[in-house]
Parts: sequence; structure tokens; C-alpha cells
Amino acid sequence: MITRTVLIGVDGASFSILDALAADGVMPFLRRFIEEGVRAPLRSVVPALTPPAWTSLMTGRAPGRHGIFDFFRKDSAASPQIRFLTSRDIGCPTIWEHVSAQGLRATVLNFPLTFPAPPINGHVVPGGWMPWRQLPLGCHPSNLYDRLAALPGFNPRELAMDMSHEEKAIEGCRRDEYEEWIALHVRREQQWFNVLRHLMQEEPSHLVAVLFDGVDKLQHLCWRFIDPAYAHTLTSPWERRVRECCLGYFRTLDGLMEEIATLAGPRASVVVASDHGFGPQVRTFFVNTWLQRQGHLTWTDGKAPKASAAKTLGIGQLARHVGALDWTKTRAYAPMPSGNGIHIVRANGNAPGGVPASEYEAFRERLIDGLRALRDPGTEEPVVSRVWTREEIFEGPFIELAPDLTLELQDGGLVSILSSDEVVVPRPEPSGTHRPLGVFIARGPGIRRHAEIAELSILDVAPLLLLCLGLPIPAELDGRLPAEVLEAGALQQPVHSDAPVAAVAVADAAAGAVVLDEEAEAEIMKRLQALGYVE
Repeated sequence: MITRTVLIGVDGASFSILDALAADGVMPFLRRFIEEGVRAPLRSVVPALTPPAWTSLMTGRAPGRHGIFDFFRKDSAASPQIRFLTSRDIGCPTIWEHVSAQGLRATVLNFPLTFPAPPINGHVVPGGWMPWRQLPLGCHPSNLYDRLAALPGFNPRELAMDMSHEEKAIEGCRRDEYEEWIALHVRREQQWFNVLRHLMQEEPSHLVAVLFDGVDKLQHLCWRFIDPAYAHTLTSPWERRVRECCLGYFRTLDGLMEEIATLAGPRASVVVASDHGFGPQVRTFFVNTWLQRQGHLTWTDGKAPKASAAKTLGIGQLARHVGALDWTKTRAYAPMPSGNGIHIVRANGNAPGGVPASEYEAFRERLIDGLRALRDPGTEEPVVSRVWTREEIFEGPFIELAPDLTLELQDGGLVSILSSDEVVVPRPEPSGTHRPLGVFIARGPGIRRHAEIAELSILDVAPLLLLCLGLPIPAELDGRLPAEVLEAGALQQPVHSDAPVAAVAVADAAAGAVVLDEEAEAEIMKRLQALGYVE
């Protein structure tokens, strides 16, 4: 029998929400799981965004070393053009590649940036950011999809992404659509569990990793129905029904987590982790409008592009922002809202109005000072709580592709790159947005019981998973082994290895040159728009 290590990813989970649900009896398994194991706040990377955060968890490396800063990336350090990121853009091995290289098997379900599927020993189903029509191309090994399609009740449209449902969240659902939209995510989590159960029972792996991403999506759209702080504002029958639907989602998730722990068995190590936390966003900061008013950004026609009404939203629509800049005059710009990053234009033949190298440091400091001084005109609160330079957070071989400045807004939200008559605008009602502290919970052999420990880094999860599997921890990882998670005496042998992570060679037809077609790209962009990551 295989002794398993199981990673349950819960996208966007926060203790501020989970603790309340556990205390109210909505998530009884989670309450027992926490009581029987160890818990800690889990510090995300900067930015606290799905692609860089999960990539850091699954590599044990910081964004400057794995190269993932956002959903998109510039073609090169000097290029303003951006493109989607795929698994091929990850600049270092993942934990499942390391597991495979050590002769063990891994099953990886629904994690971002797993398309094209890495040819590991085991199984990969990309899912959550994969349009359902392309799912047969995304699974590894190449015959896996056909086997899954034979499962009773298998529905690829609900396992992966069907924009006929997803687009309902764009600009918010109509009131009569909320309940079905939430029910869709309940069914989707059940679909992922069905796949997981089949593979754990029929083709068991040493490492099983599954990501439930409905928590993130519900919190984006339904924050005021989930956060206990807003419970007193839900006065209408419709509002109370929507809250009950949200609670029903969390009850289902709790039951699925319990079934996974039961399938794994009493000897398994089970880790629950999130990529970031969540909280309310109360205002919108129009960063490119601010840059324009500071004299650092100029549009070719004097006006920023408006939000697109195009039915097909592709990367070209997002790129309209950089395409409309006057590169003879622009010195700084934000090409995309999702990463809260500002790029400084370096002076060259294509950008004569950019910043000369001799002025770069001084110009950057002026930007930082101006951002820190910005106030919400309605509340006088700072709009920007922190500004990082790229050297502070993105050290590594990919630093030149990273934003020059990365912002943390006071309310934790995302910037807007659209034009606006005002630089700072209050939101009519709070929406859910990311926070840097997620959750870590673990239970299993050698793991402390009934313990709450200090904050961990998301980089520390990979070393712990390798230890649970009995594998050496490569010294090249940025994360540390969190010994405080373990019982006294659990570490009795050397755990670190100076050997680099070996490449994995697994023959499979699905490992060919599979790329997103234009229609698939447009569907992903629509989903990003639905969740507020693009505009």
C-alpha cells in the first residue's frame, strides 16, 4: 500500500472566514482537523495573486526565481507586449517533477500553470483555467481524459471552464442568477472530487494534490454574503437565500475534504493550504490616470482606451492599453491590473521619452513618494499602503521581466488601468479581494497536534511535503523546512540535498506542442474579467 501525502489547496481561504464557519457548525470536519493538527497563518508572495502564489507553493521558489509574476508577462524586458503564461514559463522544477525524478508518482488536479501538462510520473488534469473543449488535450497521460470521461456523471463543462456560466459573473450576476451560479461551483467541486476519488482508488499516487478554487470565486462575487461582518446588512429574503447558498457551498467543501482525508487513510499526511487570503475592497485606484496627471504617461489621442465592449475579449484587447500609449512621451505605465505593478520605460530608440539610466533611481523614488502621499479624498486614508521596488521582492534570474514597482493598496484591492474622471473612486458596495495571509493546516504522522504556531511562508510548504514523502529537500529551494510544524524528534536524518532537481523524462504523446487557440484564450480572458483581474 502507498503511504500518501495529500495537499488540499483551497484558493483564497482565510481563517477570518473559515474559523467563523467552523464555529457555527458549517464546517465540522475542518474544526476537528484543526483541533487534531497544527495551524498557522500562511504568508503569500508579493503580489498575493493566484499564478505567482501557487507557483511558489509548488516550487518552493520565490517569483524572481520561477518567473511567474501575474497571469501575463512581457515578451522581454524591453518589450511592452504581453502574453499569457503557461507551464513552460515556470523557470524551475515543481515539487511534482521532483517527486517524479525520485521514482514516486504524483496526481495533480486543477492547479494553475499546469498546461501544457508536465510529463510527470502520474496524472495531471489542468481544469480550472482550461476551457472545457481543450480538456482532452490538457490531461496527462494522453489517455487519461478518455478514462475519466467514462466515469458516471462526468461533465467536462462543469469540471473545467464553460464561459456560458462564467460570464454571468462579469459586472456581477443578475439577482436571479446568484443561486444557480453558486450551485454550479458546488457541482464543480464535486466533479473534482469524483476524479480524485477514482484516481486515488484505482491508480494511487504518493503525492496527491487537488485545488478547490470555488472559495476564491465566491468571495470575489459574494463577499458581503460570506463575511460575518456584513451579516447584519442582509435584510431581504433574497440576500438571506444567497448567504444560505454560500454556506451550502462551504458545507459541501467540508464534506469533500473529510472524504479525501478518509480515502488517504490514517497514515497519510494531509496539508491544507491557500495561496492568499481575502478581505473587502472599498475603493478603486485608477493608476494610469494618476500617472497621466503626474505627467508620466501620455495617450496617443489624449484619452485612455475605454473598457472594451467586444464580445471576444482576447489578449489583443488587453494589449490595447500599451498599444495606445505615446512612447515618445510615456515614462511609466501599468499594463495590467492584476499584479498591481508599474513599469518604468527605459529610454531607447523605440521609447525616446523614456527614463535615461542616469535618472532611473531618482525617478523611481519620486514615483514612490507620490504614491505614498496619495489620499482617498473622501476619507483621507492612504490609498497605497506599501510600495516595493523590484530588487526588494523579485531577486533572481527573472528580475528584468518583473514590474519596477509593485503596490499594496490600503484596502488590499487591485488597481484599475482604465481612464477615469477621478483618480480614486469609492465602490458602491464592498467586493472581495486578495489579502496576503492565507491558511496552513496539517495533520499526520510526525506532525504536531493541538498546536497553533506563528506565521509561515508559502515557500515553506514544498519542503514540508517533500519531508512527509521521505524525500531529500534540495538546497536550492528558497523555502525552509518549518520544523515547528513537527513533533519533537521527528527529524532524525539529514533532510537536505545539494543535488539539483533532476529532469523528468516520461514518454507521452500529450507532451507535444499544445497551445491555447484564439477561442480558448478569449475564454480565459473572459474568466479573468469576470473575477476582476482584467478590465
